[in-house]
Amino acid sequence: MTERTMRPDSLWRIPDFRTLFTATALTQLGTNVGYVAVPLVAVEALDAGPGQAGLLATLSTLAFLLIGLPAGAWVDRMHHRRVLIVADLVKAALYASVPLAWWLGGLTLGQLYAVALLTGGATVFFDVGSQSVLPGLVGREHLVDANSAVVGLMAVGNVAGRGAGGMLVQLLTAPLAIAVTALSHLGSALRLTALRRTPADDVPTAAHLPTAAHPDTATRPVIPVPGLGAQIAEGLRHVLGNPELRALAATASLNNLGSQLVNTLLPVLFVRELNLPAWALGLFWAVGGVGILLGSRCARPVSARFGDGRTLALAGLCLAPAGLLVPMIVGGPGLFLAGAGWLLVSLKTGMDNVLGVSLRQRMTSDHLLGRMNATFRFLLFGALAIGSALSGLLGELLGLRTTLWLGGAVLATAFLPVYLSPLRTRRRPSAAPVTTATDTATSTAPTRTAHSGAAATRAALTRTAPTGTAAAVGTTTCAPTSPARYRASAASPVPGPDADGRCAPGR
Repeated sequence: MTERTMRPDSLWRIPDFRTLFTATALTQLGTNVGYVAVPLVAVEALDAGPGQAGLLATLSTLAFLLIGLPAGAWVDRMHHRRVLIVADLVKAALYASVPLAWWLGGLTLGQLYAVALLTGGATVFFDVGSQSVLPGLVGREHLVDANSAVVGLMAVGNVAGRGAGGMLVQLLTAPLAIAVTALSHLGSALRLTALRRTPADDVPTAAHLPTAAHPDTATRPVIPVPGLGAQIAEGLRHVLGNPELRALAATASLNNLGSQLVNTLLPVLFVRELNLPAWALGLFWAVGGVGILLGSRCARPVSARFGDGRTLALAGLCLAPAGLLVPMIVGGPGLFLAGAGWLLVSLKTGMDNVLGVSLRQRMTSDHLLGRMNATFRFLLFGALAIGSALSGLLGELLGLRTTLWLGGAVLATAFLPVYLSPLRTRRRPSAAPVTTATDTATSTAPTRTAHSGAAATRAALTRTAPTGTAAAVGTTTCAPTSPARYRASAASPVPGPDADGRCAPGR
């Protein structure tokens, strides 16, 4: 489809969204090949048991517990484009070290643990940065469409990447399959260099803030920057203090916990107990990708009929109990029954990912997006880390089957926090307020603004452009004229057009 044949309001007319989308495609391919190949390296090449497989899975998500919260505040202060590129380059280098060490005969479980931990840290910054930049690229009115496209892409990555991962392990051995993961992340980093701008890139750094030492900027207001702890606390209060956001976080965390109790032990179950080839494991995980893809495609039309919150509640009530079919993994018909359960649970996950992410982005002001996303990633991936550790421990103590049944029970009941919350009756969330300089001046903090340094700077700046008629877009006002220039002012900001002529939301 060319730009000439696209709808006037199509997301695909936005060059930066196309860049982010294709880079995400490459990242998802690499991530999903690695999802299959890394644990199989541990099990097949290094003879890891359930406890060691659980530790490996725990380390891959531990970074979200260690740096997940401060990462949000850091990303709010950083250039998002640079964060995304550096994170991909770090992951490419770390993954490339695994086949190299294997080829030299020096690969150990210790190195695999280190790679899992450090790539998890890079993933923290990439995920928080990509979710924080999306609303500024497409506008809040297009968030459901954009998230549907991204979640659909992730689902295709699950199908293609995990299916390909199983085949590559079968054909090339697991260590060499990880080389594909490294190349995919390298390709993503190169693609992201075409990203022309991100919202944080328009903001002066601390070194360029106006001071009395510079006469030409002495009239600009100098806004105090809260400490890291205060910014983290603000993000936590925003998520945990809102009953709807709190319910979304609880349901997603329980879903991740149940999934990880199951997924951590599947390589051991498939390879050792069922004596199935690596491609069978990749195929089972790929079925989950099909479910996520279907869920992402169904989310918008179903929510248009019933509302976002009602759709989440009804999908959970109807689909989540299928999680009890997943532990029935045995040879023959049982494997197909478990696959059907995994498909239905993943279908619900796909709908949750589109509608849940869109809801929380709409309910959050621009200056809090990084910290809100980091808080969610901290809770969600913290659940993955806890699930991995519990899975390995319970697998050693209680056995594989009992642990799988516990995971299935958690999956079947994970929908309850959303179902019992006010979200069940909500059609659309209230839009997040647009932050202005007046808001900053009347912050809840008596002597300091609650905004991050970058966001506070935005609130004290006004875009100016040649005189013209302002056009309303969503909750923002935009002057449809030439690219704007910053002018110091204590008045409320009037967002102007982005570099490519689109109207930017107030941020």
